[in-house]
Amino acid sequence: MTDHDTPVLRVAGRPVGRYVTRPDLPARLSPRPHLHPVTTLAGTAVTEAGPADHAHHLGAGVAVPDVEGANFWGGRTFVRDRGPVELDNHGVQTHTTLRPCEPGGFAGELRWTAQGAELLHEHRTVTATELTASAWALDLTFALTNVTSRPLSLGSPATNGRPGAAYGGFFWRAPMAQTPPEVFTADREGEAEIHGTRAPWVALAGSDWTLVFAGATERTRHDPWFVRAAGYPGVGSSLAGTERLPVPPGETVHRRVVTVVADGRVGRPEAAALVRKAVSG
Repeated sequence: MTDHDTPVLRVAGRPVGRYVTRPDLPARLSPRPHLHPVTTLAGTAVTEAGPADHAHHLGAGVAVPDVEGANFWGGRTFVRDRGPVELDNHGVQTHTTLRPCEPGGFAGELRWTAQGAELLHEHRTVTATELTASAWALDLTFALTNVTSRPLSLGSPATNGRPGAAYGGFFWRAPMAQTPPEVFTADREGEAEIHGTRAPWVALAGSDWTLVFAGATERTRHDPWFVRAAGYPGVGSSLAGTERLPVPPGETVHRRVVTVVADGRVGRPEAAALVRKAVSG
């Protein structure tokens, strides 16, 4: 890391990710800390932030479109029987502490506030470790605690009436290219076959890079994958797939996603081996 505002992740002495803690963004984009740019060990960028197609997509991070009606995802809110609507309901994630931790990362506390009220407190840990000469692993763990005196629930456009749009939770926006990336798991291939399903890991492979996303706890592996390739490249782990996720007062939602960042095209056997090494390590 270099400074408090923009810690830098390094692997084998090389910078591979910048953590933007205080993004200067309009309220409608739900400002939040995020990782961008993230690169392979060879320096190829594998995140995108603020693209023209979805200005509220911010690299890699944690975003939820509906926390008891507050939008911590950015952009329009999907309202049942109305569709996407521009509302003044956007939340903000703000770091209150941030400190280095080993190996090669940082940990911190965040406040999730909307309309001046804190709804959730988050503890977040991000670390980077070398796997091979051409691959490294980004380990992101988050714990969301309901700090109010009332029950909260987390939702998605899918739980609010838009089928197939169960985004919310960990999300990674990859760069757009002329040719959409390939998507595969250990036994499936293609966006249509994988989107909305559960799998220990899912890979997104561009022309000269591969990302392999893995749920690193049993509870995280229970969440379905949100996958986009043709329209835009992105992968997320869905907190609210078909039903809202209740969070009673004082209760905490824990998730851990490990992402393998590799140079070149990685096949199934190598992807599985890299995931095993990243998660066990």
